[in-house]
Amino acid sequence: MYQKVSADMSFKEREGRVLSLWKDKHIFEESIAEREGDPVYTFYDGPPTANGKPHIGHVLTRVIKDMIPRYRTMKGYQVPRKAGWDTHGLPVEIAVEKELGLNGKDQIEEYGMEPFIKKCKESVWKYKGMWEKFSDQVGFWADMEHPYITYDNDYIESEWWALKEIWNKGLLYKGFKVVPYCPRCGTSLSAQEVAQGYKTLKERSAIVRFKMKDQDVYFLAWTTTPWTLPSNTALCVNADEDYVEVKAADGYTYILAKALADKVLAPLAKDGQPAYQLLKTCKGIDLKGLEYEPLYQCAADAAARAHKKAFYVTCDPYVTMTDGTGIVHIAPAFGEDDARIGRDYDLPLIQLVDKKGCMKPETPFAGMRC
Repeated sequence: MYQKVSADMSFKEREGRVLSLWKDKHIFEESIAEREGDPVYTFYDGPPTANGKPHIGHVLTRVIKDMIPRYRTMKGYQVPRKAGWDTHGLPVEIAVEKELGLNGKDQIEEYGMEPFIKKCKESVWKYKGMWEKFSDQVGFWADMEHPYITYDNDYIESEWWALKEIWNKGLLYKGFKVVPYCPRCGTSLSAQEVAQGYKTLKERSAIVRFKMKDQDVYFLAWTTTPWTLPSNTALCVNADEDYVEVKAADGYTYILAKALADKVLAPLAKDGQPAYQLLKTCKGIDLKGLEYEPLYQCAADAAARAHKKAFYVTCDPYVTMTDGTGIVHIAPAFGEDDARIGRDYDLPLIQLVDKKGCMKPETPFAGMRC
């Protein structure tokens, strides 16, 4: 029998009655059992870390994760839902570092790896009860009694098994990928971790002269990361854009994008004299392959050791006319676009920054923090 709905209804009370009904009648378990023999649609919860409290953002993800399995169940599938706990990762380690008053890898190693790992394992269950209650309150259906836990040996061995299967199929290879990196923690970061601290900032950029090989002409290249210049291996232009060669008021002959020449060279105008004199115009594609002198000997030495050609102009449509000079300096060890262009042109990968974020000894800036 349906109960008569009161005009003076308490949504919180009604929600509690529904949740209690689901729990008392084992509705979640029954929804799986009654589909025995039907096609299986398996759901694994992308696991939260229980050393942090759930917040309003988790409500959205829990609702979405719950909605799809319910829909699949109604479409005739049996949908096992395995809950999980993420017990690894930087958030866990940083929280324990703060608790112990440690700062960085060196102090962790001094404290001792085994006791530090023990503390991490203890910390990951700090808010487990709160997470379980939260999941119940938002109506999230998952098997919380038999979760997968990422620090269990069974789980770790399953990861190694999956990697072995991928290797056996010839799908695993060794390569290089540019990722965010934290010199304090000495580890790479996920895009999500970096986005949590995202800010819009104003910063200085650098415009650098690269001398064309055997000519008294300079490419004007733009960069927002001057600490990558010792690792430079190429310049990049947009093949379809117009570029100009000009005689500037400072006495140098420059090559840069036509659309940006006035903006870039305007500060050179003095006493009513023009900032530059136009010598010639060409397309970016006409600059492709032109060679220039490396900025630093350390880069030249590294390229020679790699036995790869470097220090010439490349082309790619990612170069825009909105900022800079229309010529971008390329360091394949830093930046996703740089790495992609490095692969396309088989440029040497020159990495001259150490794991602590300081310039390596072979550079003119040894020990300097980037």
